[in-house]
Amino acid sequence: MYPIERLDRVLGGPARRRVLLLLAGVLGLAGADQAAVGASATQLRSSMHLTHTGLGLIAAVTAFSAALAALPLGSLVDRVNRTRLLSVGVGSWALAMAGCAAAQSFTQLLVTRCVLGAAVAVAAPAASSLIGDFFAPGERGRIWGYVLTGELLGTGFGFTVSGSLASISWRASFLVLCLPALALGLLLRRLPEPARGGPGRIPEGATQLSARSSARLDESDRLEMSTMQASVLSEVEPHEDLVVDDDPSEWSFWHAARYVLRVRTNVYLIVAGSAGYFFFAGAKAFGIEYVKPQYGVGQAVASTITLVLGGFAIVGVLASGWISDRFGVKHHLRGRVVMAAAMLGLATVAFVPALLVSSLGPGILFLGLAAAALAAVNPPVDAGRLDIMHPALWGRAEAVRGLLKQPAEAVAPLLFGLLADNLAGGGHAGLQAAFLIMLAPLAASIFVVLRAARTYPRDVATAAASLQRTGDAAASAASCTDRSATVSAAIQRHVSSTATRPTGSIATIIASPPGESP
Repeated sequence: MYPIERLDRVLGGPARRRVLLLLAGVLGLAGADQAAVGASATQLRSSMHLTHTGLGLIAAVTAFSAALAALPLGSLVDRVNRTRLLSVGVGSWALAMAGCAAAQSFTQLLVTRCVLGAAVAVAAPAASSLIGDFFAPGERGRIWGYVLTGELLGTGFGFTVSGSLASISWRASFLVLCLPALALGLLLRRLPEPARGGPGRIPEGATQLSARSSARLDESDRLEMSTMQASVLSEVEPHEDLVVDDDPSEWSFWHAARYVLRVRTNVYLIVAGSAGYFFFAGAKAFGIEYVKPQYGVGQAVASTITLVLGGFAIVGVLASGWISDRFGVKHHLRGRVVMAAAMLGLATVAFVPALLVSSLGPGILFLGLAAAALAAVNPPVDAGRLDIMHPALWGRAEAVRGLLKQPAEAVAPLLFGLLADNLAGGGHAGLQAAFLIMLAPLAASIFVVLRAARTYPRDVATAAASLQRTGDAAASAASCTDRSATVSAAIQRHVSSTATRPTGSIATIIASPPGESP
């Protein structure tokens, strides 16, 4: 069996492979760029005479600009063609990467990183919304596992390839990402836009994306409640004050933002996820800086260690995605969220010895376990966030999450750098102290996720009731539209016929049932 055929068998056919590889590539580029900054940290500090704080500021401005840009881009994701929007964003991203490589000063580098952050902001809202429309709820944990594998592979590429090139020039570590970004942008432009709300989902074994996937359907045809949501709605009472009666795609961003922040499970998952990304952002920015003196290895070996840790993380996301679909949906409704809490606990415990041991072998084992557990949190959480939100709000809900999550990612490198410079005399001892202190938010997030497990069923039921009501409203509107069209056609026939012979009044025509002549 050829590798491509084996991949099709795993992913569910050529059509699914095409979508998953492109979305994984988008998140992979984001991971590669962030990792490239950390991998070239030593060279950047030397070339531009930076402290740990200055290095953290480079990562911080990227995240802050992404958070601000997510506001308008999230609204666009819910209203326009997402695949074309994503294509434009990735193309702009490539140009911004080239600008980073050409920066001649610290100020120029900060400005180009701001532009790059704004370009990358479209990735998460568009990818989340497309996953929701291309794939069924019962398999989204596994699907997120595949897509997040792309992000991890991209991070590994950034640490190894960009890290190796950084030993020649830190500019090369950014330039190497430009061509893949341009190619990905062109491929995304050819990806069909799926119908929103369910009809565009790709069946197992499909060889190509059908025309129906990209068709613009009526609202009554677009909205589709999942089997899981229907089952929950039959057993759990929704929050009546949160059930949507009108079309959310017509809401302003601020109206949508207020709504998604009233969904308690969404808030809990955003807070907990932000804690995980906070620690991960610090690790990406200073991981290689920490590993080299801790284990007494050079740049090349340190980059290889991060690649090994990426392998552990890939196992974590693939396993958790599969388990959360198999058991968290079919056997235990809260399973997705409970699994995320368990993985956060395991990651917190495993990081402590990983940061303290100085022997390379045990250190890699503990770091690998921690990396796998931390990565395993994301697939069930990302799938769960789609379950609790109306499809017409997925883009803006992800934008709100980005607005709250990105500052955590932005502040993390800066705080890690500040603590490392001011604790235990600075240097490596200060960086070790910073990592240990920053485990506290990760531990606190366990209890936040457990809180989300209590609210998750009612919020799923609320999303299901919202789909039901907006679908009924859309069907009613479509019926009225059909009736109006029939009346209009009858009037036109009457007007035409009066030119040759008199016949019944307009009132008689309007009163006639559809399809009957007066």
